[in-house]
Amino acid sequence: MHRWLALVLGALLLGPGPAAARITRIEITHVAPAFGGRSFGAVGPSERVTGEAYGEVDPASPANVLIQDIALAPRNARGMVEYRTDIDILRPADPARGNRVLFFNILNRGNHGGFALFNADVQGAVNRLEDAGDGWLQRQGYTSIWFGWQGDVLPGDGRMLFHAPVARHADGSPVTGVVRSELLAGARPVSTLNLSSGWFTGMTHESYPPVNLDNRARLSGGFRPSLTVRTSEAGPRIPIASAAWRFGRCTADGGVIPDAQHICYPAGFRPGLIYELIYRARDPKVLGLGFAAARDLGAFLRAAAADDAGTPNPVAHGPAIRTLLMGTSQSGRMVRTLIHLGFNRSEDGRRVFDGALPHIAAGRLPLNVRFGQPGRAWGQQIDHLYPGYEFPFAYATQTDPITGHTGGILDRCRVSDTCPRIIHAATALELWAGRASLDLTDPLGRRDAAEPANVRSYIMASTQHGPAAFPLPRRHPFGDCEQQPNPNRRKWTMRALLSDLTEWVRDGRAPPASRVPRIADGTLVRADAVRFPEIPANDYGGIARPAVRYLAATNPLGVLDFGQGFRAVDTSGVITVEPPRIGRARYAIMVPQVDADGIDIGGIRDLYLRVPVGTYTGWNNFRAGMFGGGFCGLSGSFIPFAPTRAAREAIGDPRLSLAERYPTPEAYVGDIRRAAAALVAERFLLPEDADRLVGEAEAHGLRAGP
Repeated sequence: MHRWLALVLGALLLGPGPAAARITRIEITHVAPAFGGRSFGAVGPSERVTGEAYGEVDPASPANVLIQDIALAPRNARGMVEYRTDIDILRPADPARGNRVLFFNILNRGNHGGFALFNADVQGAVNRLEDAGDGWLQRQGYTSIWFGWQGDVLPGDGRMLFHAPVARHADGSPVTGVVRSELLAGARPVSTLNLSSGWFTGMTHESYPPVNLDNRARLSGGFRPSLTVRTSEAGPRIPIASAAWRFGRCTADGGVIPDAQHICYPAGFRPGLIYELIYRARDPKVLGLGFAAARDLGAFLRAAAADDAGTPNPVAHGPAIRTLLMGTSQSGRMVRTLIHLGFNRSEDGRRVFDGALPHIAAGRLPLNVRFGQPGRAWGQQIDHLYPGYEFPFAYATQTDPITGHTGGILDRCRVSDTCPRIIHAATALELWAGRASLDLTDPLGRRDAAEPANVRSYIMASTQHGPAAFPLPRRHPFGDCEQQPNPNRRKWTMRALLSDLTEWVRDGRAPPASRVPRIADGTLVRADAVRFPEIPANDYGGIARPAVRYLAATNPLGVLDFGQGFRAVDTSGVITVEPPRIGRARYAIMVPQVDADGIDIGGIRDLYLRVPVGTYTGWNNFRAGMFGGGFCGLSGSFIPFAPTRAAREAIGDPRLSLAERYPTPEAYVGDIRRAAAALVAERFLLPEDADRLVGEAEAHGLRAGP
C-alpha cells in the first residue's frame, strides 16, 4: 500500500500535464427569477439555473487510477470514461453584487442541503427551493451550487441524480461480488422491502440485482444467499430459512412476483429488529466517479469561460472568485473523503476548493467501493458494520498502534499543495454515537491530536445530529426514543462559522481558535467518567417522562476486516468478507464531560446552554422493544427543569428550577442579552442573529424550549 501511494504521489509531482478530466458540455434547461423575484438587500434578486453537466475522465491518468473499477468502465471514442450530473444553481441576478464566493453544497442522498441549515424560517419542501425564509445566504451574496454525485440515488421528490457507468469485464461479462444489506421495517410490519431498505436509505436507493433470483440455488463455491434477524447489533443472528423468503414482491394472495430489486418475506419484517441479507450481486456502478465529478465541476465553474461547444459558464468566474465546499452528515463525510483521496487537485494541478466545511461528519464515506453503499451511515445499533471508520481518522498525520499504519486525512493534498482551509463542525451526538473523538485525539485516547494550521474544529456542545422540531412530542414514548429529543438549534452557530470560513479564504482573516472538549483539561473523558446527574421521572408541564438512564455507553470501534481487496486506509476497494471480521483491539471513544445540569462543558456552548431551560444531551436511548434499547439513532435528549424549587424537591431532582435561575422575566432577558453579547465577541454568533434572539426573549419571555 505504501509503495502504491508513493507511485501515485510521485506521478502527481511530475507536473500537471494536459488536462484530461473535464466538463465537456453544459446544458442549461431553465433560467428564471428565484423566489418570485424577491430582492435580498444590497444584493438584489436571485436567479435559479438548472440543467446538466457532462464530463469525462482519462482512466489512465494518475489522478483517476484510484477510482475503483475505472478500468472496467465503458469508454468513448477518445478512450475516456463519461458521466453526467444534474446541476442546480442559485446566483445573484447581478453577479457584480455577489460576494465572489461559489458555495458548493454536497447533496445528502440526492437532496438539497445547506439551504435550510443557513436560511431561517424556510417553508415547504427544500428540494423545490420555493421559499428563501429570511434569505440569509442570498443577502450575503453567495452563489449556491448543487450537483449530483451519488450514483445509486433513485429519482423522485426532487432528488438530483448522478449517472455513473456500470463496470463490466473486458469480455462483456458482468462483474459480481458479495453484498450485505441491513433491512429495517418502518413504523409497521411489511412483507416486501427494497434490497437496500436501511434506516437511511429506505426506498430511495437503487439496489444491486442478485446474480440469480432463486435464493435457494447454490452458486459457485457453494455460496447461497442468507437472511438473518437479530434484536440488536450485538445480538445473535437467527437464520431465516431459504424457503421462507424470495427475491421479489409479495402479492396480496400470498404469491411472489420475481423482482431483482426487492425481497419478499411473507411472515413480515417487524420494526425494531435488524434483518441482514447477504447475497451475490452483479453490475456495480463506478460510484467513485462522484468524486471526479465534484472535482471537475468545481474546476470548470471556478475558471472556465465556456464548455467545448461555447456554452458560457453559468456562474461568475475568474481569479477573484473563491470556492467553498460544504456538506452535512453523509455529504460532510463525502467532503472529508474527497480531500483524503486527493480530489481537491484538478488535473492541471490547481486547488479546486479554497475552503471546506464538513458538518456533523465524523469518519469517511464508502463511495469508492465496488458494490458500495454510500447511503449507509453509522450507529451503535444501525449500520454499525459498514465501512467508513478506518484509520486515519484525524486531519494531522498519526500512527495507529493497532494496525501500524501512519497517515492523516491531509496527506495527499499536502504533497500537491492543494489542501483547503477547513472548518470542521460537529454536534455532541457525533462524539457519543459517531466516534468523532477519534478526529480529535490519538487512536487510543491518551492525548489530544495536533491540529494542522489550515484546520479549525468546533464541537457544538449538547446538540443532536439535527435539531428536533419544536414543539416537542408530548406523550411517551417519544417516537422511537425514551426521552424527548433535543431541539437545540445550531443554525446561528453555523451561520457564524460559514462567515468565518468565507472571511478566511476570501479576506485572509483567521477564524477563532478551535473550540472542542479536550483530554488535557478534563472536558473529554471516558464514558464511565462522566458525572451525569440522576434525573428522576417527572411530569413537568403535564408531560410524563421516565427517569433518565445514563448507561455510560458509546459506539465501539475495532478494526473491521472486509477482505484483502479492501484498502482500509482509503476506504476503497473490493469487499469480499461479509459480515466483516472484527479485530479484538478497540479504539478509544471519548465523550464530553458535563456540568451539574448534565450539559456539556467543552465546545461551543451556545445561547441555549448559557441560559438553559433544561438539560440538553447528545444521546438518547431507544424505547423498549426497539433495537435492544441502545442509542436512539441520531437523537439527543431534552429534559426540562422543574418550574419551582418545591416541584423539583418533591421528586428529588438535583437541578435548580426555572424560578431559582430566573426569578423575574427581566432577569431572564438580561441573561440572554449578556450571553448573546459574549457569543458575538467570541465570533460564534452574528450581531444580526443576536438581535433576533434577544428580541424573541423580550417578546415571548421564558421559553419552554428553543
